[in-house]
Amino acid sequence: MIRILHTADWHLGQNFFGYDRTQEQEHFLDWLSDQVKARDVDALIIAGDVFDVSNPSAASQHMFYRFIRRVTVESPHLQMVVVAGNHDSAARLEAPIPLLYELNTTIKGLVRKSGGEIDYENLVIELRNKAGQVEALCLSVPYLRQGDYPAVETEGNPYAEGVKELYRRLTAHALERKTPEQALVAVGHLQATGSEIAEKDYSERTIIGGLECVSPDSFSSEIAYTALGHIHKAQRVSGRENVRYAGSPLSMSFAEKHYRHGVVEVVLDGGKLQSVDKVEYTPLVGMLSVPAMHSASSEEVLELLEELPLKTEENEGELAPYLEIKVLLDEPEPMLRLEIEEVLANKHVRLARIVSAYRAASQTITEEEIMAVGLQEMTPLQIVQSTFEKTFQTEMPEELVRLFREAEQSIEN
Repeated sequence: MIRILHTADWHLGQNFFGYDRTQEQEHFLDWLSDQVKARDVDALIIAGDVFDVSNPSAASQHMFYRFIRRVTVESPHLQMVVVAGNHDSAARLEAPIPLLYELNTTIKGLVRKSGGEIDYENLVIELRNKAGQVEALCLSVPYLRQGDYPAVETEGNPYAEGVKELYRRLTAHALERKTPEQALVAVGHLQATGSEIAEKDYSERTIIGGLECVSPDSFSSEIAYTALGHIHKAQRVSGRENVRYAGSPLSMSFAEKHYRHGVVEVVLDGGKLQSVDKVEYTPLVGMLSVPAMHSASSEEVLELLEELPLKTEENEGELAPYLEIKVLLDEPEPMLRLEIEEVLANKHVRLARIVSAYRAASQTITEEEIMAVGLQEMTPLQIVQSTFEKTFQTEMPEELVRLFREAEQSIEN
């Protein structure tokens, strides 16, 4: 028997509207460490987006490697499998592999090739139980970019068909060496068709028109469990109990504030899936929207803010929840922000953003249109890609994406 924990989308190093989230992320990692030990876990799978940016800070990297050292020291038999997500730098994530090998940790960021052909054997990792027996073969696939998957002649979506073909070939390769007592476990960082994503949520990178959506049929019935990352809402995919997103441990935007966070516990025995259970985690910091639903006038908003909890000696040491304010205006109110800040001066909240919308003469702007202005939740690349796609009705070419990333990296450095 082998017990696995599946997690994803940590986004270490993320700042939330200018607020540092280190304490929140460390709280989750401490909780996860305790779960690994308490549940006597044999393998921990991280399905991508370990970091929030491709060039993470030294502090973020230290947090990640310190976690690896802690869990592997506390649970010497633990095996870790990490794949890169679209937010990660594949090469950077793989850089410390020689050192992490000693900590029983395997990282897959790049799809290796030999003689121009994909090295499928390199993507197969043996997962062992406490007795050292191979209980499962893990198909560890990182986020796939153009050139990482086989070229397929198709009238449909070449990306989706290429990814499907890669999983088909990889599964066939693993089946050649699999014994009846062993199970197949697949890992991927992608958007599966049928997965749920919060409308107007720009914290998850999606391509207009669903060009990167991959069919759940890509995961063969021969695979006992598929551990996915990329979508922040924990969920089954197309009703398949054994194809799951673990979801992000923290809400990455206000659109995700009602998500139930946690990890997935998977038990395999004798080559078969025995159980799949959600292990819930309560984040250290909550999120508030005022009003809770639709936007309201400035007078109503100020009245609601007066009702928020005060700062007290009891909550002095606690991180205050993030606050989003949604206000509906007839005309600009230059002093509104100052009024809001005065009301919040003694409240136990942290103001993250004020979303202002204007009431038109004949109609009221809808909530969807209000949320659509959430540029603060988009990365610069996402803004550029969205503008390009709306202007030219096609996906931004990889060459332009690469040049933009280089320019962005140069600015960051």
